[in-house]
Amino acid sequence: MRGEPLKIRVFHMKEVTVGNYFYLEADRLIIPDHVACQNPDIEQLTIQVLPPHHHDVRTNTIMDIIPLSAKVLGLMGTGITHTLTGVCVVLCGAIRDGEQMHEFGSTEGILHENMKWNCAGTPKKEDYIILIDMLAKKDCILTRKLCLEMFALADRFIQGIRELLKIMDGRDAVETHVYEEKSHPGKPRVAIVKQVAGQGAMYDTLVFPQEPGGFAGGISIIDMNNMPVLLTANEFRDGALRAMV
Repeated sequence: MRGEPLKIRVFHMKEVTVGNYFYLEADRLIIPDHVACQNPDIEQLTIQVLPPHHHDVRTNTIMDIIPLSAKVLGLMGTGITHTLTGVCVVLCGAIRDGEQMHEFGSTEGILHENMKWNCAGTPKKEDYIILIDMLAKKDCILTRKLCLEMFALADRFIQGIRELLKIMDGRDAVETHVYEEKSHPGKPRVAIVKQVAGQGAMYDTLVFPQEPGGFAGGISIIDMNNMPVLLTANEFRDGALRAMV
């Protein structure tokens, strides 16, 4: 069957700076350098903007690289999505005087030395990076609950950008891509099987969050007992799968 098409509008950021509030234009983004944190487990949260090629910054381990996209119209995989290029969020975290928030090896240290640049899912060296670095309180234990708390807090901050992105004028987009899922009678039916992480803590995967590549509303495959999930090609394109590893 032919599903509804997915339209993705792209807005490219040429400047990202820190200010007192969220502000978004067709090629410029301003973010605050603070977020209200009422979580008793999180002791410190820092937000900074790294300009292109200014990545000689020491961070805690990289927990995730998060794109900035927002659902404007329709369900995941259909309708209209707005997305930003030229900028992404890098989430880092650790426990004060304790473990880094990692699974199977940590990446704390100089960001430039630990990031694999210019790959699918990673920033380009020419991109702006919104660096969110969190410290949990001393004597906290690295658990799945603590990891999810950090992801949720970062997601609430990012939602401030998404809400502005939703109301951007589509005529200001630098690119518009339309993806149609067409049927081809008589041709082979092809499915791609993707094995994803589902063990716990940082080794987790969400499906169908409320926002593309988001966290809120997503369902962990761990909580579904790692049962298979069927995604359409457009749902996958639209960010219905969120890997947290």
